[in-house]
Amino acid sequence: MLRFGLAVAAICLVTSALAAQEAPPPPVVGTWDLILTAPDGRALPSWLEVHVSGRGVLVGRFVGVVGSVRPISRLTYANDTLRFSIAPQWEAGDAEVQFAAAFAGDGLSGALTDPNGTRYPFTGVRAPALRRPTPLWAAAARLFNGKDLAGWHAVGGTNQWSAVGGVLTNSKGGANLVTDAVYTDFKLHVEVRYPPRGNSGVYLRGRHEVQVEDSIVTKADAEATGGLGAIYGFLIPNQNASNGPGKWETLDVTLVGRRVTVVLNGRRIICEAEIPGPTGGALDSKEGEPGPIMLQGDHGPVEYRNLLITPAR
Repeated sequence: MLRFGLAVAAICLVTSALAAQEAPPPPVVGTWDLILTAPDGRALPSWLEVHVSGRGVLVGRFVGVVGSVRPISRLTYANDTLRFSIAPQWEAGDAEVQFAAAFAGDGLSGALTDPNGTRYPFTGVRAPALRRPTPLWAAAARLFNGKDLAGWHAVGGTNQWSAVGGVLTNSKGGANLVTDAVYTDFKLHVEVRYPPRGNSGVYLRGRHEVQVEDSIVTKADAEATGGLGAIYGFLIPNQNASNGPGKWETLDVTLVGRRVTVVLNGRRIICEAEIPGPTGGALDSKEGEPGPIMLQGDHGPVEYRNLLITPAR
């Protein structure tokens, strides 16, 4: 009888363990496009990823209004509320960022509190899958006419962009430059030149930054930013194919849904990888909508030429 009782107990333990393993994940698991509301009423983009690790522990990743994606070591979900705290990155102050969101109707609503105690209410929707077949391509079109800024507008600061000798030139840190037109899927050709320690970026649909930086000098930042041709913080190139500062670099980017391929100076450094979400500095987090091409100009001088886009039909 003793052996029988022990066998039954063991079976019960195994059954309980299997039941625990098969418990459905919390409904907050997934990726979320967030819209924060600043104290002045501005809508600010953000992004959150939540998944289950091991025996039911919730972990994730977070992208704030600026900066690169950062890991979240633990999230809690109880009473229909998701919470986590995370160390500051580019936010002012030393306290942790606090996040609390109620889950209802397959959406999130709550508030993020920054290290200075400023509260940012937000709403969140599930990020779209954006899985699309390779489209038929239309004819290529020039984004820059070589003469002026027709078809572009400046955002986020004082405009320092101008056409100089057929080159789209940002003389010093100032505004970002955004196309008036918006795009869904496309192939983009860009030639860029930056000074030593230069830093810029090309935002696809205004949401996903292809990093432009002096990769040779800024090796210490490579793990966080990925270097020239990276999708900032998310997708790291398989090699450093840059020519270095003061020389023209050629970027060819194909974006279909979330699938991106980046060719730098003729070398394929990212191949049909999925971009998880918006990067820091995005114009918005409305990933399911078409968006513009944005050139980052807030970090300093940079030059672009031969900007061509081939949109999907």
